Amino acid sequence: MSRTSKPKRLPSTVISARASISTIARNRTGKGGELATSNQKGSDSSNARMSDYYEDRLSAERLRECYEIAPPRIRRYLNAETGFVSKRIHGSRRVLELGCGYGRAMKPVVVHVKLAVGCDTSRRSLRFAKSYLHSHRSIGLVCANASYLPFRPGIFDAVFCIQNGISAFGVNRRQLVAEAIRVTKDRGQILFSSYSQRIWEERLAWFRAQSKAGLVGKIDEAATGHGTIVCKDGFRATTVSRAEFKRLFSDAGENPRIEEIDDSSLFCLVRK
Repeated sequence: MSRTSKPKRLPSTVISARASISTIARNRTGKGGELATSNQKGSDSSNARMSDYYEDRLSAERLRECYEIAPPRIRRYLNAETGFVSKRIHGSRRVLELGCGYGRAMKPVVVHVKLAVGCDTSRRSLRFAKSYLHSHRSIGLVCANASYLPFRPGIFDAVFCIQNGISAFGVNRRQLVAEAIRVTKDRGQILFSSYSQRIWEERLAWFRAQSKAGLVGKIDEAATGHGTIVCKDGFRATTVSRAEFKRLFSDAGENPRIEEIDDSSLFCLVRK
């Protein structure tokens, strides 16, 4: 994917806003709950393909099924990530999750903060999240591209993007990082994660189980390896190394710290 291509800008729609988020939007809330941002389409076909994939193939109930069939080691990894985030952002006023899906990670995190906002490109997943998170009032759900966020600068105490979202979104990573930094307040926290090399075999086994269940396409075994999983239906997931995390955030003017947890997850931590 070209690093210079413009991000695809979606019409940013509020799916659920029990806790009002209009005060933190970049522009005024328009009719029908739409935030007043233009619908500028980017030229990045990779971005569009992955957005379409998660909307058409891996959204809502199908996305949840991916996690329901996860083996014990992967469940431990997932819980380790949300636990790590929860401890670091405990007591925060406003936090944002990039790529919230159906709300899997938001559910354990929201009890630690006053307001949790999730954004995702899949309206199906967000509508499912509205039901999945119905017992929590301090949430907001927004359909938006994480590389062009409809929020004012410096509005969140913390922004997190976990479980390899930086790769799975298929967007320009520099732009994604720049947006996370932009909407985080001074002295706020930014938490990104990718897979550790130590969990490669378990990760691949999980994806093979997803493929067998018909949730993703058949694994392209010839193209899969060295941290990258490729399916014959167009799905592709890479990882981000320590060096790339450091380069992305250092080039954006921040001082990142890398921490590996649970022998499974590589976290990039920034105090803005």
